[in-house]
Amino acid sequence: MDEATGTNDSTVHRGFGVDIGGSGIKGALVDLSSGELLNDRIKYDTPQPSTPEAVAKVVAKIVEEAGWEGPVGITYPGVVREGKIFTAANVDRSWIGTDAGELFKKALGGREVAVLNDADAAAVAEDRFGAAKGCRGTVLLLTFGTGIGSGLLFDGTLVPNTELGHLKIGKEEAEELASSHAKDRDGLSYPEWAQRVSTVLETLEAVLWPDVFVVGGGISRKADKWVPLLTCRTPVVPAVLRNTAGIVGAAHAVTAGAQPQPGYNGPVIAES
Repeated sequence: MDEATGTNDSTVHRGFGVDIGGSGIKGALVDLSSGELLNDRIKYDTPQPSTPEAVAKVVAKIVEEAGWEGPVGITYPGVVREGKIFTAANVDRSWIGTDAGELFKKALGGREVAVLNDADAAAVAEDRFGAAKGCRGTVLLLTFGTGIGSGLLFDGTLVPNTELGHLKIGKEEAEELASSHAKDRDGLSYPEWAQRVSTVLETLEAVLWPDVFVVGGGISRKADKWVPLLTCRTPVVPAVLRNTAGIVGAAHAVTAGAQPQPGYNGPVIAES
């Protein structure tokens, strides 16, 4: 058994990722040479209440069901610093202050784990294997869903926990103005919603001057209906990995093998 991969085939670089969301928890084995899933995602509903202990049991169940024996990368929908949780928007508030690294390590029998923000994981995956592959400079991934998640990278290095969906634009946060939820809530057509998204992107590009925006979330499946309508100067490309990006990014994070720099508060992410 190859301890680094959890498989009997050491010639294939593999990892395992688990993506925790407010409604579902998903996990799969990932080929880290291509970013492809090597098995169907194993998915369970997020337990209610979604306490740390209850979620950890589901994560352990997914890993056991997959027969994986190696390290595990895990995403969390909020701010994660040195394995500790600082926000809880779509899960139980008892997560705040939890040492998620220790929680999952214990639940998984002491094996190595890496815990990172879900949008950060998606950004890493799109940078390594998806829409931003080969892009240098500043890449900003935004996921449009219940809120707006953000993942920022420069030359392949992650700047963790940006939370740009909470940026105030006028009197509203960006995600209150232009999330996919806001589109449905306000009954907006795609052209109407694209105007709001443009306002968010133009605000972000005025501050960060990204080289490319990658837009994800479920609504990216219909990118042809709204991306061409955007008015920002920065190129905008739809995410490629979509709902597998979190799993892929998490698997990459725990198997990358890089060491964190002094003062670095995010997960260990290797440069591409």
